[in-house]
Amino acid sequence: MRIIPALDIIDGKCVRLLNGDYQKMTVYSDDPLEMAKRFEAHGMQYLHLVDLDGAKSDRIINYKVLEKIAVKTNLIIDFGGGIKSDDDLRIAFNSGASQITGGSIAVKDPERFSGWIRDYGSSKIILGADVKESTVAISGWLEESDQMIIPFLADYVKKGIEYVICTDINRDGTLEGPAIGLYSELMATFPEIKLIASGGISDIEALLQLDELGCNAAIIGKAIYENRISLQELEKLLLQK
Repeated sequence: MRIIPALDIIDGKCVRLLNGDYQKMTVYSDDPLEMAKRFEAHGMQYLHLVDLDGAKSDRIINYKVLEKIAVKTNLIIDFGGGIKSDDDLRIAFNSGASQITGGSIAVKDPERFSGWIRDYGSSKIILGADVKESTVAISGWLEESDQMIIPFLADYVKKGIEYVICTDINRDGTLEGPAIGLYSELMATFPEIKLIASGGISDIEALLQLDELGCNAAIIGKAIYENRISLQELEKLLLQK
Protein backbone atom coordinates (compact mmCIF):
# COMPACT_ATOMS: atom_id res chain seq x y z
CA MET A 1 0.00 0.00 0.00
CA ARG A 2 1.32 3.43 -0.92
CA ILE A 3 1.53 6.09 1.77
CA ILE A 4 0.64 9.57 0.56
CA PRO A 5 1.06 12.67 2.74
CA ALA A 6 -1.45 15.45 2.11
CA LEU A 7 -0.97 19.16 1.60
CA ASP A 8 -4.18 21.20 1.62
CA ILE A 9 -3.64 24.74 0.41
CA ILE A 10 -5.50 27.98 1.23
CA ASP A 11 -3.92 31.36 0.41
CA GLY A 12 -0.69 29.56 -0.41
CA LYS A 13 -0.47 28.08 3.10
CA CYS A 14 -0.61 24.50 4.31
CA VAL A 15 -3.80 23.99 6.33
CA ARG A 16 -6.15 21.30 7.64
CA LEU A 17 -9.91 21.54 8.01
CA LEU A 18 -12.08 19.67 10.48
CA ASN A 19 -14.87 17.69 8.74
CA GLY A 20 -14.31 19.83 5.65
CA ASP A 21 -15.43 22.98 7.47
CA TYR A 22 -13.62 26.08 6.19
CA GLN A 23 -14.46 27.82 9.48
CA LYS A 24 -12.52 25.16 11.39
CA MET A 25 -9.12 25.66 9.80
CA THR A 26 -5.66 25.21 11.31
CA VAL A 27 -2.61 26.64 9.54
CA TYR A 28 0.38 24.33 9.89
CA SER A 29 2.91 25.97 7.60
CA ASP A 30 3.36 29.09 5.50
CA ASP A 31 5.68 27.16 3.20
CA PRO A 32 4.15 24.13 1.41
CA LEU A 33 7.37 23.56 -0.51
CA GLU A 34 9.32 23.13 2.72
CA MET A 35 6.73 20.63 3.96
CA ALA A 36 6.95 18.72 0.68
CA LYS A 37 10.74 18.60 0.96
CA ARG A 38 10.43 17.21 4.49
CA PHE A 39 8.16 14.46 3.22
CA GLU A 40 10.63 13.60 0.46
CA ALA A 41 13.58 13.61 2.87
CA HIS A 42 11.81 10.90 4.88
CA GLY A 43 11.31 8.58 1.96
CA MET A 44 7.89 9.70 0.72
CA GLN A 45 7.48 9.31 -3.04
CA TYR A 46 3.95 10.64 -3.43
CA LEU A 47 2.02 13.79 -2.53
CA HIS A 48 -1.70 14.56 -2.42
CA LEU A 49 -2.02 18.29 -3.11
CA VAL A 50 -5.43 19.92 -2.71
CA ASP A 51 -6.31 23.45 -3.79
CA LEU A 52 -9.00 24.29 -1.24
CA ASP A 53 -9.37 27.80 -2.64
CA GLY A 54 -10.06 26.28 -6.03
CA ALA A 55 -12.46 23.71 -4.60
CA LYS A 56 -14.95 26.38 -3.64
CA SER A 57 -14.18 28.60 -6.64
CA ASP A 58 -14.94 28.13 -10.33
CA ARG A 59 -11.33 27.38 -11.29
CA ILE A 60 -8.03 26.21 -9.84
CA ILE A 61 -6.19 28.89 -7.85
CA ASN A 62 -3.00 27.51 -6.31
CA TYR A 63 -1.38 25.93 -9.37
CA LYS A 64 1.80 27.95 -8.73
CA VAL A 65 2.25 26.00 -5.49
CA LEU A 66 1.94 22.80 -7.53
CA GLU A 67 4.47 24.06 -10.04
CA LYS A 68 7.00 25.01 -7.38
CA ILE A 69 6.79 21.63 -5.63
CA ALA A 70 6.91 19.73 -8.92
CA VAL A 71 10.04 21.61 -10.03
CA LYS A 72 11.90 21.45 -6.71
CA THR A 73 11.10 17.88 -5.61
CA ASN A 74 10.80 14.48 -7.27
CA LEU A 75 7.46 13.73 -5.64
CA ILE A 76 4.74 12.14 -7.75
CA ILE A 77 1.86 14.56 -7.26
CA ASP A 78 -1.85 14.07 -7.58
CA PHE A 79 -3.62 17.41 -7.65
CA GLY A 80 -7.24 18.24 -6.97
CA GLY A 81 -9.50 21.11 -6.05
CA GLY A 82 -11.23 23.38 -8.53
CA ILE A 83 -10.54 21.40 -11.69
CA LYS A 84 -13.75 22.15 -13.54
CA SER A 85 -12.73 22.77 -17.15
CA ASP A 86 -10.43 21.51 -19.88
CA ASP A 87 -8.23 24.56 -19.29
CA ASP A 88 -7.93 23.75 -15.58
CA LEU A 89 -6.90 20.21 -16.47
CA ARG A 90 -4.21 21.43 -18.88
CA ILE A 91 -2.91 23.94 -16.33
CA ALA A 92 -2.64 21.22 -13.67
CA PHE A 93 -0.74 18.82 -15.92
CA ASN A 94 1.46 21.61 -17.34
CA SER A 95 2.24 22.69 -13.76
CA GLY A 96 3.60 19.26 -12.91
CA ALA A 97 0.72 17.06 -11.72
CA SER A 98 1.16 13.37 -12.51
CA GLN A 99 -2.52 12.73 -11.83
CA ILE A 100 -5.52 14.93 -11.25
CA THR A 101 -8.47 14.28 -8.97
CA GLY A 102 -11.93 15.29 -10.08
CA GLY A 103 -14.80 15.34 -7.61
CA SER A 104 -17.35 18.06 -8.27
CA ILE A 105 -16.82 17.86 -12.02
CA ALA A 106 -17.54 14.12 -11.95
CA VAL A 107 -20.95 14.85 -10.41
CA LYS A 108 -21.90 18.05 -12.21
CA ASP A 109 -20.48 17.32 -15.67
CA PRO A 110 -20.06 13.55 -16.03
CA GLU A 111 -19.77 13.76 -19.81
CA ARG A 112 -16.72 16.02 -19.57
CA PHE A 113 -15.12 13.95 -16.80
CA SER A 114 -15.73 10.73 -18.73
CA GLY A 115 -14.07 12.38 -21.72
CA TRP A 116 -10.97 13.07 -19.60
CA ILE A 117 -10.79 9.38 -18.68
CA ARG A 118 -10.95 8.47 -22.38
CA ASP A 119 -8.53 11.16 -23.56
CA TYR A 120 -5.89 11.01 -20.81
CA GLY A 121 -6.26 7.40 -19.69
CA SER A 122 -7.41 5.88 -16.42
CA SER A 123 -3.91 6.07 -14.93
CA LYS A 124 -3.98 9.88 -15.05
CA ILE A 125 -7.49 10.65 -13.80
CA ILE A 126 -8.58 9.93 -10.21
CA LEU A 127 -12.22 9.98 -9.17
CA GLY A 128 -12.75 11.91 -5.95
CA ALA A 129 -15.72 10.24 -4.26
CA ASP A 130 -16.04 11.88 -0.87
CA VAL A 131 -19.01 10.88 1.19
CA LYS A 132 -21.18 12.13 4.01
CA GLU A 133 -23.80 9.66 5.22
CA SER A 134 -23.33 7.60 2.01
CA THR A 135 -23.97 10.68 -0.18
CA VAL A 136 -21.31 12.17 -2.44
CA ALA A 137 -20.29 15.71 -1.43
CA ILE A 138 -18.98 18.37 -3.82
CA SER A 139 -17.64 21.96 -4.03
CA GLY A 140 -15.04 21.55 -1.32
CA TRP A 141 -17.60 19.52 0.68
CA LEU A 142 -19.79 22.61 0.95
CA GLU A 143 -22.62 20.89 -0.93
CA GLU A 144 -24.16 17.44 -0.86
CA SER A 145 -25.23 15.96 -4.17
CA ASP A 146 -28.08 13.54 -4.79
CA GLN A 147 -25.60 10.82 -5.74
CA MET A 148 -25.27 7.74 -3.52
CA ILE A 149 -21.74 6.36 -3.35
CA ILE A 150 -22.33 2.80 -4.61
CA PRO A 151 -24.28 3.60 -7.82
CA PHE A 152 -22.01 6.61 -8.39
CA LEU A 153 -18.92 4.41 -8.37
CA ALA A 154 -20.64 1.69 -10.37
CA ASP A 155 -21.30 4.15 -13.19
CA TYR A 156 -17.67 5.29 -13.34
CA VAL A 157 -16.30 1.75 -13.11
CA LYS A 158 -18.25 1.06 -16.31
CA LYS A 159 -16.59 4.14 -17.82
CA GLY A 160 -13.12 2.81 -17.01
CA ILE A 161 -12.14 4.62 -13.83
CA GLU A 162 -9.23 2.92 -12.09
CA TYR A 163 -8.21 5.12 -9.13
CA VAL A 164 -10.71 6.32 -6.52
CA ILE A 165 -10.00 8.55 -3.52
CA CYS A 166 -12.74 8.15 -0.94
CA THR A 167 -12.94 10.30 2.18
CA ASP A 168 -15.53 9.84 4.90
CA ILE A 169 -16.08 13.53 5.64
CA ASN A 170 -17.37 12.88 9.14
CA ARG A 171 -13.98 11.38 9.99
CA ASP A 172 -11.73 13.82 8.16
CA GLY A 173 -9.46 15.70 10.55
CA THR A 174 -10.88 13.90 13.59
CA LEU A 175 -8.08 11.34 14.12
CA GLU A 176 -10.81 8.88 15.13
CA GLY A 177 -9.79 6.13 12.72
CA PRO A 178 -10.55 5.45 9.05
CA ALA A 179 -13.93 4.30 7.75
CA ILE A 180 -13.05 0.60 7.67
CA GLY A 181 -16.67 -0.45 7.19
CA LEU A 182 -17.13 1.84 4.19
CA TYR A 183 -13.87 0.77 2.58
CA SER A 184 -14.63 -2.92 3.17
CA GLU A 185 -17.94 -2.48 1.38
CA LEU A 186 -16.37 -0.61 -1.53
CA MET A 187 -13.55 -3.14 -1.94
CA ALA A 188 -16.03 -6.04 -1.86
CA THR A 189 -18.33 -4.34 -4.38
CA PHE A 190 -15.61 -3.02 -6.70
CA PRO A 191 -12.54 -5.28 -6.40
CA GLU A 192 -11.21 -3.90 -9.69
CA ILE A 193 -10.63 -0.33 -8.44
CA LYS A 194 -7.50 1.01 -6.77
CA LEU A 195 -9.01 2.49 -3.63
CA ILE A 196 -7.20 5.34 -1.90
CA ALA A 197 -8.39 5.78 1.69
CA SER A 198 -8.46 9.21 3.28
CA GLY A 199 -9.72 10.64 6.56
CA GLY A 200 -9.43 9.73 10.22
CA ILE A 201 -6.07 7.95 10.10
CA SER A 202 -4.39 8.48 13.46
CA ASP A 203 -1.77 5.75 13.97
CA ILE A 204 0.33 3.07 12.30
CA GLU A 205 -2.21 0.41 13.25
CA ALA A 206 -4.81 2.12 11.06
CA LEU A 207 -2.40 1.98 8.12
CA LEU A 208 -1.82 -1.72 8.68
CA GLN A 209 -5.60 -2.28 8.74
CA LEU A 210 -6.04 -0.48 5.43
CA ASP A 211 -3.12 -2.40 3.93
CA GLU A 212 -4.65 -5.70 5.03
CA LEU A 213 -7.98 -4.60 3.56
CA GLY A 214 -6.31 -4.23 0.18
CA CYS A 215 -6.38 -0.47 -0.26
CA ASN A 216 -4.04 0.79 -2.96
CA ALA A 217 -2.98 3.80 -0.87
CA ALA A 218 -3.70 5.82 2.25
CA ILE A 219 -3.62 9.60 2.46
CA ILE A 220 -2.39 11.04 5.77
CA GLY A 221 -2.76 14.66 6.80
CA LYS A 222 -3.53 15.81 10.32
CA ALA A 223 -1.88 12.79 11.96
CA ILE A 224 1.44 13.96 10.56
CA TYR A 225 0.96 17.62 11.44
CA GLU A 226 -0.18 16.80 14.99
CA ASN A 227 2.73 14.34 15.32
CA ARG A 228 0.41 11.40 15.97
CA ILE A 229 2.39 9.61 13.27
CA SER A 230 5.96 10.81 12.87
CA LEU A 231 7.72 10.98 9.53
CA GLN A 232 10.39 8.75 11.07
CA GLU A 233 7.73 6.08 11.74
CA LEU A 234 6.47 6.34 8.19
CA GLU A 235 10.00 6.10 6.83
CA LYS A 236 10.60 2.96 8.88
CA LEU A 237 7.32 1.46 7.67
CA LEU A 238 8.24 2.14 4.05
CA LEU A 239 11.65 0.50 4.50
CA GLN A 240 9.92 -2.65 5.75
CA LYS A 241 7.92 -3.03 2.55
